[in-house]
Amino acid sequence: MNTLALARLQFSFTIAFHYIYPPLSIGLSVLLIVMEGLFLATDNPLYRQMARFWGKIFGLVFSMGVATGIVMEFEFGTNWAAYSRYVGDVFGSALASEGIFAFFLESGFLSVLLFGWDRVPRWLHFLSTVLVALGAHFSAVWIVVANSWMQTPAGYHIVGGALHPRAEITDFWAMVLNPSTPVRIFHVYSGAWQAGAWLVLSVGAYYLLKRRHLEFARASFKIALVVSLMSSIAQLVSGHQSARIVARYQPEKLAAMEAHYEENAPADLHLFGWVSEPEERVKAGFAVPGLLSYLVSGNASTPLLGLRAFPPADRPPVNFVFQAYHAMVGIGLALIALSLWGALLWARGTLWGARWTLRFFVIAVVGPQAANQLGWFTAEVGRQPWIVYHLLRTSEGLSKVVGARLILGSLVMFAFIYLLLFALFVFLLDRKIRGGPEEGREAPGSPSAQERRA
Repeated sequence: MNTLALARLQFSFTIAFHYIYPPLSIGLSVLLIVMEGLFLATDNPLYRQMARFWGKIFGLVFSMGVATGIVMEFEFGTNWAAYSRYVGDVFGSALASEGIFAFFLESGFLSVLLFGWDRVPRWLHFLSTVLVALGAHFSAVWIVVANSWMQTPAGYHIVGGALHPRAEITDFWAMVLNPSTPVRIFHVYSGAWQAGAWLVLSVGAYYLLKRRHLEFARASFKIALVVSLMSSIAQLVSGHQSARIVARYQPEKLAAMEAHYEENAPADLHLFGWVSEPEERVKAGFAVPGLLSYLVSGNASTPLLGLRAFPPADRPPVNFVFQAYHAMVGIGLALIALSLWGALLWARGTLWGARWTLRFFVIAVVGPQAANQLGWFTAEVGRQPWIVYHLLRTSEGLSKVVGARLILGSLVMFAFIYLLLFALFVFLLDRKIRGGPEEGREAPGSPSAQERRA
């Protein structure tokens, strides 16, 4: 591999591994608010037990997210120095905002969430849980803002001349609210809510199958199933709106997502297939004529720009984008179907004994993670060959002095360390799940329920 390919592989590996954790923390934070809110409203100790158990899981996920996210900031300066100079003004503002408005808020109140039980009043602990959740959500906002600016730049001008150009912000809010930011934030949120909900569903189904902690498992499962259904619908709606934004501002990406080659013609929607890029056609596939045009414009006869309207050097890797996009959509629809089936069995009163359905819920925890990763693959690879859309090519953002051997060596090192971290995460998560929730309603020597309500 050449230097560019290795640098891209290293960054994609580190960011994909890191992105296992932020969606889980965002999703779990919403569930913690619901669980603790129900405890405050009902005074049922079961909800307190749930909030404490899932709060510990949240703490583990948060710590892994911090540990795996630090590396990427160094990679900007080592492997992508030219890119960092070009977008430093934009990225600096967004990342500084994340630190000020998000990370300090989340980490500052996390200690109260984890260790404040029986030490602070109920209302203060619940407020800390809410603020931690807000911090997690704010963090996603600024990361999505920075990435969305790379997709649809706005609120900037280029300074420095032809030899040392760089983007400089002229309108901060135009940069923040660039055309793709609002819908992408909602799409990321709904994917994260799904990730958290399906982790709870998976563990709840596991306990039900093992006939352990049954009351805890049923209550957790019900809450997570409602969140899963709501976030699944939100994901579907926001995904549709996001595709319409892509059609307007990044037509070659949309064309790659559906392998639409005709230069200016109505576009079909493929259910599956394999793209032969040399032949510029989809092989062994099935398509609904005109459906993509209809979804974008409301008219099946509306022509859309195809890949032949762009020079070959400006086209993304079509088959990769096509497969990633369709796999993401397929997983999303399967999760919706499983959620609806679970809700139907719940309504009939037969869910807790439906062992095959519960087994599907156990393994489906990987579904949201896979869909979230595939969504980012679609967005990032679909933007190629641009690292900043129509402003800076990926090849131009690479550091000039870092060689392939150095990148390869650091990639192997990171892979080894990240695999160790992942093994540690799985071990600790498995131990917490097998250990189960605290069975006692009151710990010895802890303040009484009446004292905690004060």
